[in-house]
Amino acid sequence: MRVTMWEFAVDVDERLLECPTDSLRTQLAEYERGERREFDVDVRFPDSFTGDVMRVMASIPYGETRTYGEVAAELDSHAVAVGQACGRNPVPLVVPCHRVVGTDSLGGFSAAAGVELKRALLDHERGAVQTGLDAF
Repeated sequence: MRVTMWEFAVDVDERLLECPTDSLRTQLAEYERGERREFDVDVRFPDSFTGDVMRVMASIPYGETRTYGEVAAELDSHAVAVGQACGRNPVPLVVPCHRVVGTDSLGGFSAAAGVELKRALLDHERGAVQTGLDAF
């Protein structure tokens, strides 16, 4: 399904989510308005490295970030592999790949307009919780 977040169109593969489409759209709208920090959605993670990375991303709290290297260390992997897995995330927004950043930059973002949306999502969350991303 395609949703719009701050005028950016984002594709979310709802087949991996245990949630009625209307409820998911409502929750995403609440997130955009700043009324929701977590989604009430069960995610069916792929049985793959991408799924492993998605599980770590899903555990990153609202307003916080982890670097690609930190996620890689947790999974005994490499930062580049983590970045590639983040780019394959089929349920962006719900599984917050935007919360994974580079050491000295935002890194990439495959959803919608790329880094522009990633910056908007991080700024949105930072507005509620100071995260120390002022350097970005």
